[in-house]
Amino acid sequence: MDFGWNELEAELHQRTLAFSRGPLASALADSGKNSAALIRGWRLLGDHGLFATPIPEALGGLGLGAMATARAFEALGQGAGDTGFAFSAAAHLFACVMPMVEHGSPALCDALIPPLIDGRAIGANAITEAAAGSDVFALKTRAIVDGDSYVVTGEKSFVTNAPIADLFLVYASTDPSAGYMGITAFAIDRDCPGLTIGKPFSKMGLETSPIATVYLEGCRVPRRRVVGEPGTGARVFTRSMLWERSCLFAAYLGAMEHQLEATIAHAKARVQFRKPIARHQAIAHRIADMKVRLEAARLLLYRACWLRDRGDDASLEVSMAKLAVSEAAIQSGLDAIHIHGGSGFIVDTGIECALRDAIPATIFSGTSEIQRDIIARELGL
Repeated sequence: MDFGWNELEAELHQRTLAFSRGPLASALADSGKNSAALIRGWRLLGDHGLFATPIPEALGGLGLGAMATARAFEALGQGAGDTGFAFSAAAHLFACVMPMVEHGSPALCDALIPPLIDGRAIGANAITEAAAGSDVFALKTRAIVDGDSYVVTGEKSFVTNAPIADLFLVYASTDPSAGYMGITAFAIDRDCPGLTIGKPFSKMGLETSPIATVYLEGCRVPRRRVVGEPGTGARVFTRSMLWERSCLFAAYLGAMEHQLEATIAHAKARVQFRKPIARHQAIAHRIADMKVRLEAARLLLYRACWLRDRGDDASLEVSMAKLAVSEAAIQSGLDAIHIHGGSGFIVDTGIECALRDAIPATIFSGTSEIQRDIIARELGL
């Protein structure tokens, strides 16, 4: 394995880190949960070119692979100091844009992709349903053929970016008797008659990532808006999860790096019993564990991306990486709070936020239990 970076990849990482620490961090510091401010941050990402990273050059992208894309999102997570925003950006690119790039018709891509990569439009993935959960293909949303269109009816829950999205990648059953082979993906505009957005959820973490329910009541969708072929939605979604479980979780690596830097600085500055707490073995060992946990997760994720760029079936490696990063993020969040003591428990210091943002990482993109199931299956168990 060679994790060396060519000149373009190294420059992209450094430029993204500087951008995230500078203009983007300044914009997000003023955003809170204000949608207009979040959208301004989105436009900055588009101008920076982050969304173009894995997009083929023919569609206006940089044509880079999973490794380079992961490194860019790692820099975003490290520099911006806002995991919620990074999560929303990654969900847009990996769960909405890339499925259309890889499976959509040339005409569909030409029409929809440019504004999604330059920051003028925001995408959302709508597959989860309240009654389905981890049984992701047990969909009650139906799409019925009617002439040159499909009529889509159903309800999608926990849709990231829904309150601000312009385009939804919606999965619906077109042949219930065929099970997961009867799922079809559709690109549906926000202003499609019959599509409405529920009230944004109030969440324990990822507060700057707006999430809501999407209601579809007889939405008429032209056949040309089918992503892939009818009945191939399961394949479209599964492929998107390879992108999300690897490159999205690179943002968590960056957030953990940011957290580690802050924790080390605090341990060196905080004095107890006449010496910095960093010189107390209990604290030093806990920080050492944070570093080992981060680097082990990082290597698993890099390996998964490296294999994907080689064209290998990296299902095992991607699931191992997702599991390692998500669970490491939670444990390191607990460690950081413990080392900061009382100040780590105070919201204004920002330390506890990383733990709240990490907890859902073991739930979305397939729970830790689902990842262990995939790993066991790949091992022939």
